[in-house]
Amino acid sequence: MSDTTTRRRMMQQLAAGAATMAVPSAALAQTRPDSTPEDFLKLLKELSNWGRWGADDQTGAVNLITPAKRKAAMRLAREGASYSMARNAEFKEAVDNPVPIVRKTIRTGASVSHTGIASTADNFFIAYHGLVHTHMDTLSHFAYDGKLYNGFPVDVVTEEGAAKNSIMSYKNGIITRGVLMDMARHKGVEWLEPGEAIFPEDLDAWEKKAGVKVEPGDVMIVRTGRWARRDAKGPWAIQGEGLAGLHMSCARWLHARDVSILGGDGAQDVIPSTVTGVSQPIHALCIVAMGMPIFDNLDLELIGREAEKRKRWDFLVTASPAAVPGGTGSVLNPIATF
Repeated sequence: MSDTTTRRRMMQQLAAGAATMAVPSAALAQTRPDSTPEDFLKLLKELSNWGRWGADDQTGAVNLITPAKRKAAMRLAREGASYSMARNAEFKEAVDNPVPIVRKTIRTGASVSHTGIASTADNFFIAYHGLVHTHMDTLSHFAYDGKLYNGFPVDVVTEEGAAKNSIMSYKNGIITRGVLMDMARHKGVEWLEPGEAIFPEDLDAWEKKAGVKVEPGDVMIVRTGRWARRDAKGPWAIQGEGLAGLHMSCARWLHARDVSILGGDGAQDVIPSTVTGVSQPIHALCIVAMGMPIFDNLDLELIGREAEKRKRWDFLVTASPAAVPGGTGSVLNPIATF
């Protein structure tokens, strides 16, 4: 087997369970010279934060959210107006939601005593990783060549959970400045079409247009209008039709700005990938190389309207993942406060 074939096969295994898809002509038109498998391998080394915060660090780029950063972010809550960035739970199976939330009421009002104190109860099961439910990817969620962020072997993730890089690194919560990069509004459309790539020059242009700049320790939040399109047209088969998102070349931009967390209303990567053999390069470069957690499937329609109304694109972000030892991520309800 040739070295080229070996590299290609390893890169196809970046995201467990993620199928490598054929790139349609629309995506091929967006392919750039910096979109090769060799470029991906180069970025893995160039953008690496391994060892930056110590050999045993499991927090990654969230280390950039310092006490001073938190205090400065809290001063952004001048109005005290708060808005959720979580998508409402999806209970119905759909082409983009093959494993919907299962909720069961185990103690109904009709089943409890109607005299004195009584309580109702329910439980639910959620397979939160995927393309619908709002969640946080932690640093044990992706691996490359058998290694997690900071060089930990992927084998530390067992049936008992992740012994390294688990969600417990963020038990104390996320409190920092959020910056909304509204790519749909930037391009003057209600939503970007599936498969449309966002490039570094788009991020630069939005900063200039909006009068806002992404700074170290920020959560950078990218709106493509994904949910506006879904609400208008219904679910679509993302693995076949695609999803708007960041081109691989944006990874260097994120690293240069020292972003702490990347968030958005999709999978953050443009789907299908424009890099041959690499299905989710942004996920891999952020999580594995930079140690940057990801907020997936945010619903940014409300916060987009509120930000536009104020002509203000930065705000306080707070988020508290579930304290589940060994978790490779968590369901999440991030809050934006103006």
